[in-house]
Amino acid sequence: MSEQFASWKKPDGLSFSDWIESRIARFKGRKYDWNALKFQADFDPKYRRAQMRYIGTGATGVANDSNSIPAEHFTFSTMVLPSKCEGPLHVHDDVEEVFFMLKGTITLTLQDGDNVTETTLEERDVVSIPPNIYRGLFNHGEEEALMCVMLGTPKPNIPTYPADHPLSKVKRN
Repeated sequence: MSEQFASWKKPDGLSFSDWIESRIARFKGRKYDWNALKFQADFDPKYRRAQMRYIGTGATGVANDSNSIPAEHFTFSTMVLPSKCEGPLHVHDDVEEVFFMLKGTITLTLQDGDNVTETTLEERDVVSIPPNIYRGLFNHGEEEALMCVMLGTPKPNIPTYPADHPLSKVKRN
């Protein structure tokens, strides 16, 4: 087995049961990370969102999370979207991104050059966004929304913002 899939090999000296348990990320062992995108919220509180990582660290810029399952082919996290929060328009140049709505409703804006469309995602809706398509979201509701976020690579590139977006000039901490 190649080094790329090292986490798929049961370590010597570890029982099968213990190895499988090390590959389970239980909800009771998770905490929402309100700091993963803090640089955005520091710029404007409307960008405040929280990530809870399960597989890998996603594309928020978090370098390491020893409490998540190592990613081999994709990342998986949940994202809390407070009422009236905005996920800024951004692009992943290297990876497909999937949003699966668990709770609430968001407006999703997608842009490819001059082509722009908006759609509404409600509970149990899913969208697959190809690389190089800008995406942004807004929670219009009075309640928080909750969605799963999956990225189709173990370590995605940090997303970028449109050149005219104010966050394109903000430095990450």
